[in-house]
Amino acid sequence: MRTATNRLRPGLVVLASLIVGAAFAKRALADAPSAPDPAAVERGREALLGRSFLKAEWADEAYKGVARFWDEPAPDPEKDPEGYARAFAKRYGFHPAPFPNDGLPMGLKRSVKADGKTRGMQVDCLACHGGSIGGTSYVGLPNTQIDYTGFFLDLFRADGRRTPLMPFVLNSARGTTNAGMMSVVLMSLRNTDLSSRTFPLAMGSNLPELDAPPWWVLKYKTKMYYDGRTPADSSRSIMQFLLAEKTAAEFEELEPTFADIHAYIQSIEAPKYPFPIEAESAARGRAVFEKSCAGCHGTYGETVDYPGEVVPLDVVKTDPARIEGLSDRFVEHYNATWFAAKHPVDVDSERGYQAPPLVGIWASAPYLHNGSVPTLRALLDSPRRPARYLRPPSTDFEHYDRRDVGWKAQVPAGAEVKEPRRLFDASRYGLGNGGHTFGDKLSDADRDDLIEYLKTL
Repeated sequence: MRTATNRLRPGLVVLASLIVGAAFAKRALADAPSAPDPAAVERGREALLGRSFLKAEWADEAYKGVARFWDEPAPDPEKDPEGYARAFAKRYGFHPAPFPNDGLPMGLKRSVKADGKTRGMQVDCLACHGGSIGGTSYVGLPNTQIDYTGFFLDLFRADGRRTPLMPFVLNSARGTTNAGMMSVVLMSLRNTDLSSRTFPLAMGSNLPELDAPPWWVLKYKTKMYYDGRTPADSSRSIMQFLLAEKTAAEFEELEPTFADIHAYIQSIEAPKYPFPIEAESAARGRAVFEKSCAGCHGTYGETVDYPGEVVPLDVVKTDPARIEGLSDRFVEHYNATWFAAKHPVDVDSERGYQAPPLVGIWASAPYLHNGSVPTLRALLDSPRRPARYLRPPSTDFEHYDRRDVGWKAQVPAGAEVKEPRRLFDASRYGLGNGGHTFGDKLSDADRDDLIEYLKTL
């Protein structure tokens, strides 16, 4: 008889490496961040970009053969490996790696399967946190194209295996991820001493899919995750994706490596807005920002003064599922484990969403914690927000809206959608696009100027 753990294990191993997408979510601080140790940064860069921390989930043959399930021809993976890699990446929403990666797109890593012999691949944290914009790939840029569900189903089929049953929605539209529930499920299969369980604990959590945050904001924060309850200095919290395989002793052995990875992430800088900015309009917009936005989002100039404000739900009024879906039972269990021994989750803080730093905001569309708003203009003028829209077919600048700042939102005319995996539907659980109506009171002129200023951050 197969246990609950055995039925869940294949899916958890592959999905585990995506959990880090939520682990680097947010940080808050009053003073300018100190620069991390350059040696630690370099060690962390080499570890994150050059190592695989989990065993391969799929054999090389599955990667090369998955195109037989596509509805379009693909280059021959043997005769044209680079062409095949580009087609694979486009199909599933990965991006070219801006570092040596064995011919794979960013977000995948070569590894060896559990038998110790079979070569294959596994996803890593850059599947969520490795994106591109305008033809340039960036480590730390949210991946708004990733199609986890399509990728997951096809790769298991190509590997000749039954697709594991997932006990939660992984993602319903390109670019979202449910790293929170991955963590809940993996943690439910461990006792507080991190020994494995045969049957999962009942955690009582129901977290929704979300939009990944950019890594370059971590350096400004003292608290991370969207609820602002976990100290951002915790390198242990970013190790949760290893719960699919590692023992307690292995976690302790790897902790210094992940402290270095944490340092590397703190060193990442946001890309600069690549188009002309109207200076006079931006100067006026700065005054609008400092009057209307700085109290929660901080001030920007030579240094960033970020307050780390957690805005209560009854004030911000954005979709509450991420806050209400995390149970006290799960927090208590997490806080009793090794992960929280140095940096426990705050159990007494205000329940709400942490207003993020806005550095590089031009590049991190769509907006709100769940990616429900395609442009800054729609964020600042809530009646403009579409209830349903199609995520762009690529992150090339032809799909980028320079005036409204974000992604051009194609609104489907009818119920039938040719590419349903691109459809973002705000009626789905946790994906509501309401709240954050603070910009509605602005005049059109002030809103224009504010958007111009936000391009400069």
